Amino acid sequence: MAQLYKMGEVTIKMIILFDLDGTLIDSTDAILESFHHSFDVHKLTHPSDDAIKALIGYPLDVMYVELGVDKKIAWDLVGTYKEHYRKISTQKTYLLESAKEAVIEASKFAILGIVTTKTGLYSRVLMEHFELMDYFEVLIGREDVENPKPHAEPILKALESLDTNNKEIWIIGDTKLDLISAKNAGINSIGVLSGYDEHAILKEYTDVIFNDAYEAVEYLQNRKK
Repeated sequence: MAQLYKMGEVTIKMIILFDLDGTLIDSTDAILESFHHSFDVHKLTHPSDDAIKALIGYPLDVMYVELGVDKKIAWDLVGTYKEHYRKISTQKTYLLESAKEAVIEASKFAILGIVTTKTGLYSRVLMEHFELMDYFEVLIGREDVENPKPHAEPILKALESLDTNNKEIWIIGDTKLDLISAKNAGINSIGVLSGYDEHAILKEYTDVIFNDAYEAVEYLQNRKK
């Protein structure tokens, strides 16, 4: 189990898990470029940018199949994608506005973790690049689980390494996958409009929706007062 977390004399009683894409970072440029590169290499007809963006948040192999790629070669394209993404990710990924402030503020009153469908290795590199990784106690990526979001497994896997005793647990995410995963795992969720799903979609799965992660953190901080 993780150590006992305290802030001064006050025991911290909240855990906040963050999604990455659309919640803390914008890697749309890197994702689109890597997809188009893979279609070039394998000499396949390119999907539109909108078609790709509509699937961000799902595992890469699922995205390729949904984009019309034969299941037999989907993993070949995933490999090509990852090779290219690794080269460009830090140059073509950006922190969303107020995301850094959100993480720093949240760390003052909560234990923090990341739960993403991105490859954990690349996610860690990105968070280190943005000098944010030290604020997080755990990072769960695609390779860490058998069943990605919307399954409960990524959240439950993250919580295994944290002291959850007497703690209120939340996840902040920008797509229905985050919110459904939260429901399946039995934790609370907040939807944010800084990413890929619109308000109407998020509203189907949570009643707590804000513009971005900073507003979500402010809401959670006020709950502790």
